[in-house]
Amino acid sequence: MGLDMYLTAKRYLCQYPEDGVDAKIAQEVGALPIGNQGMRVKEISCEAMYWRKANAIHRWFVEQCQSGVDDCGEYYVEVDQLIKLRDLCSTILKDHAKAPDVLPTQAGFFFGSTEFDEWFWEDIKRTEVELTALFENPDIKRWDFYYRSSW
Repeated sequence: MGLDMYLTAKRYLCQYPEDGVDAKIAQEVGALPIGNQGMRVKEISCEAMYWRKANAIHRWFVEQCQSGVDDCGEYYVEVDQLIKLRDLCSTILKDHAKAPDVLPTQAGFFFGSTEFDEWFWEDIKRTEVELTALFENPDIKRWDFYYRSSW
């Protein structure tokens, strides 16, 4: 039990023209024995990032992307919002004293520690590094991002 957090990247597969990259991906996935052979693959979904008990990051998503509603639903996240999160992580990594104001922690049922301890800083650093790597992908505009938590 605890706070599990998922950033998912989804990509719609345009299957026209039939010789395009998306059509080839859809054909290969569609060839897998997953059910009715008449099914068409319309999108692919990948785990872009996963956190466990990173309650400050969760709080940020709830406030910035979920209009304050913390219901374990799936919510769309704009790339600009992810850039903002990465930049906030960079800011507090440079000046730890800003953390309580910039990315405050949040208590909750099995949400983990609310201290600004080594676990907090590891989550912040990993978030900065992994989001930066994500933004280096020139194909990023073809993906839609969604956040979902489970607790």
